[in-house]
Amino acid sequence: MNTRSVAYFSMEIAVHPAIPTYSGGLGILAGDTVRSAADLRVPMLAVTLLERRGYLTQTFDTSGWQREAPVVWNVEDFLSELPERVTVTIEGRAVHVRAWRYEVKGFSDFIVPVYFLDTDLPENSPWDRTLTHYLYGGDAHYRICQEVILGVGGVRMIHALGHHEIRRFHMNEGHASFLTLELLDEAAHAAGRPFLTCGDIESVKERCIFTTHTPVPAGHDQFPMDLVGRIFGKRQGFLNIRDVFCAEVIGRVLQRDTNTPLPDDIFTKDYTLNLTYLALNLSRYVNGVAKRHAEVSRRMFTRYQIDDITNGVHAATWVSPAFQALFDRYIPGWQTDNFSLRYAHSLPDDEVWAAHLVAKQQLFERIRVHTGVGLDPDVLTLGFARRMTRYKRADLLLADIPRLKAVAAKAGRLQLVFAGKAHPQDGGGKEMIRHILHAADTLRPEITLVYLPNYDMSVAKVLVAGVDVWINTPMPPLEASGTSGMKAALNGVPSMSILDGWWLEGCVEGATGWSIGDLPAENDPSNDGRSARDAASLYDKLETVIAPMFHDQRAHFIGIMRHAIALNGAFFNTQRMVQQYVVKAYF
Repeated sequence: MNTRSVAYFSMEIAVHPAIPTYSGGLGILAGDTVRSAADLRVPMLAVTLLERRGYLTQTFDTSGWQREAPVVWNVEDFLSELPERVTVTIEGRAVHVRAWRYEVKGFSDFIVPVYFLDTDLPENSPWDRTLTHYLYGGDAHYRICQEVILGVGGVRMIHALGHHEIRRFHMNEGHASFLTLELLDEAAHAAGRPFLTCGDIESVKERCIFTTHTPVPAGHDQFPMDLVGRIFGKRQGFLNIRDVFCAEVIGRVLQRDTNTPLPDDIFTKDYTLNLTYLALNLSRYVNGVAKRHAEVSRRMFTRYQIDDITNGVHAATWVSPAFQALFDRYIPGWQTDNFSLRYAHSLPDDEVWAAHLVAKQQLFERIRVHTGVGLDPDVLTLGFARRMTRYKRADLLLADIPRLKAVAAKAGRLQLVFAGKAHPQDGGGKEMIRHILHAADTLRPEITLVYLPNYDMSVAKVLVAGVDVWINTPMPPLEASGTSGMKAALNGVPSMSILDGWWLEGCVEGATGWSIGDLPAENDPSNDGRSARDAASLYDKLETVIAPMFHDQRAHFIGIMRHAIALNGAFFNTQRMVQQYVVKAYF
């Protein structure tokens, strides 16, 4: 049971719809990664935090403003408590950590254990007990304490659980970067030295893998060094914390010249620790999550080699029941060999459409129950759902409402389905949601708009399968990947998307879906006027290509649905993705 060679660390992992320890794409990807690792019998374990209050429960007040509340769930219903305990030192005090186990079972019954770290123990202070309560909650102080528990506490916990043969530590985003400090401490301790050598640094680097997920600054945690020094205290384990941040590492972590002597005032607010730089400097393999994203990351971090492994989704999780039955009839074995979905090009038109209508009715029933709005299955239905933040431009579709109404009048009625949560501290995201909700009244009666609250795994599964076209409108080049369109493609739902993230690889114009706008010019990083041009492109393509095809050329539309499965679904899955990690990074 304890023979594991890969430890996968992620701040959030979505292992089950009823376990709300995820906020969106990063956690969903982590869960899909673990599921495919179990399918492929990769000797992996995973480490995350046990967010007892989840991310948030979303409601809207009468003005359309998002309100949040904790998520209520019972840990004991899903996870098994383990007896082992470890401690981490935070601000000079011992914080006790326990672990809960969840087993992800693959098709051959191979199990990948997921360990949820929890500080809600009576021996901890009241504040320390809350450190694993909220995902991305609190301020920088709360966040850095959480990340010490994940990184330092996670390494200590897997050793306490008997996992002593870990060859690779995979950091899924920079949140887990403090694990490198614990490994440096272990390296010096194993040699009986109260200091680090270049050999220690290289040995730790050889064991670490880092996946960066976003070009957006908010995705790269940074902390003032005075806060770092206060959190870690004089000693963290065997080494003095100042020795851990030694000259060979500190220069690039603090973006200083490595030939400059280590400053005496390192733990002052004048210096900032960037966890992305910490991971970059102590990882043997670094990757972005799409070819385009890797290019952008190499421009952001010019000193580093950054490869690309494009994200995917776990096919068996995200294919709707109706399409699962269709694939079982015509492509037996598709769940264990996702690439065999390329044979979807020969699926019968009538059966593809029948499966889609079943998925569409299931979505519409959920919408009726949760919003009271009845939708028409004969009407072209567009879907948009993801984390609500400004750069995602969820309201681009509503940029010119008179123009959108004219499209519906000329090309046929439209139905719009939105979903997604804004972070509690993201006022811009909340304002965007309110704008969308208010637009519903303006659009009637020509266009029906509904907003499904509490976007989560269960909502996502019916939504990506039940709409007719999936919309994605981020401001390029800020979309690192965008896995929701991959989920839609597995269900024969084509995308209409900005050419960014995965869609640069997945878009075969008029075959797997449609592009919005053009690639941004390399010499125009400001994207001046981009939104207006993209909105115009979206409306034009909707009016002249997509709506007429949906209403009057149904066989052609179904052909694009088949290609979405055969070309995109067969490739953009975590089975292929994990195989690439195994070959490029793990072994």
